[in-house]
Amino acid sequence: MSDIPAKALQYRTLANADGTLTMSLEEVDVPEPGPDEVLIRVEAAPINPSDLGLMVGAADMSTATVSGTADRPVVTAQVPEIGMRFMAGRLGDSLPAGNEGAGVVVAAGSSDMAQALLGKTVSVAGGELYSQYRCAPAMMCMELPEGTTAAEGASCFVNPLTALGMTETMRMEGHTALVHTAAASNLGQMLAKICVADDIPLVTIVRKTEYEAILRDIGTKHVLNSTAPDFMDQLIAALAETGATLGFDAIGGGPLAGQILTAMEAALNQTATEYSRYGSSTHKQVYIYGRLDISPTEVGAGVGLAWGLGGWLLTPFIEKIGIEGMLKMRARVLAELKTTFASHYTAEISLAEALDIDTINAYNRRATGEKYLINPNKSL
Repeated sequence: MSDIPAKALQYRTLANADGTLTMSLEEVDVPEPGPDEVLIRVEAAPINPSDLGLMVGAADMSTATVSGTADRPVVTAQVPEIGMRFMAGRLGDSLPAGNEGAGVVVAAGSSDMAQALLGKTVSVAGGELYSQYRCAPAMMCMELPEGTTAAEGASCFVNPLTALGMTETMRMEGHTALVHTAAASNLGQMLAKICVADDIPLVTIVRKTEYEAILRDIGTKHVLNSTAPDFMDQLIAALAETGATLGFDAIGGGPLAGQILTAMEAALNQTATEYSRYGSSTHKQVYIYGRLDISPTEVGAGVGLAWGLGGWLLTPFIEKIGIEGMLKMRARVLAELKTTFASHYTAEISLAEALDIDTINAYNRRATGEKYLINPNKSL
């Protein structure tokens, strides 16, 4: 490890007892890999919504101030009282961030598996990827195909496996079609491509007219705009045609999840042969897997009694399907890395640039079509 520094920079986020959040870069020891581990020089790590929940948390970024230096900035923002309740479990803990990323293996342990990855470009998940170097178990690394860059392979895990997990959940729970919100996102486009390829009926919901064309160009038949005055009529019609009784909602707060359940019930009632005061006996399910809207989730009357609303998270799903199921999904991701599972980035930024307030505000908007990539080894 003679060419590898003893210290390197790592992004950290800290919730303080005084009601503030601090984001900074810290110098940490570069670890030496154990027998079954590899050391990765991280060259690309995407900012996903799940990362923002840790990076920014519930902080009010309109109050943010900057101190420190140009290459080691420190950003401090106020956290509203209600936000402090959400973040109570992490007070005083300086936490690394970055769920997934990719880079070159620059050192490896003694095992055959680890040695086989030396010099290879790999992707990996498991946190702490907004770091210049990351030590990881060799078995958790995915060697990227020849000619694939770190940037192309950086988003191999979270979005692709989530999209595949949605279709697999559909099969496991006995549904035959899907509903998806915020559907023009990077993840949403992946899901749309999967559904076209696998002949799965999909009802997509977006919030802006310009997003509709993105999904139609992929081949999605049912593309609905939740701001349209006849949205509910269109939704009921699409659900009646597809028979979708499972939805994945990235919005979380507000009325949309409830509207999907209500429309599912209305669509089912169109083919009911007799009236039931309890509604349709067919189970309808919406899973919230994101929280773009942090307000309460609203479910009104008209959903019947055979329905469910819950959370869905990738890690527990992978534990449920086991290593064989995960390896099968990973194989598909690698085979379709530059097609179905390609990610597109608004900008590649350094660790220091990730702490620029204007840049934070840009990636924290979580806008459809905008995705930022951190290169921890990129200089200013």
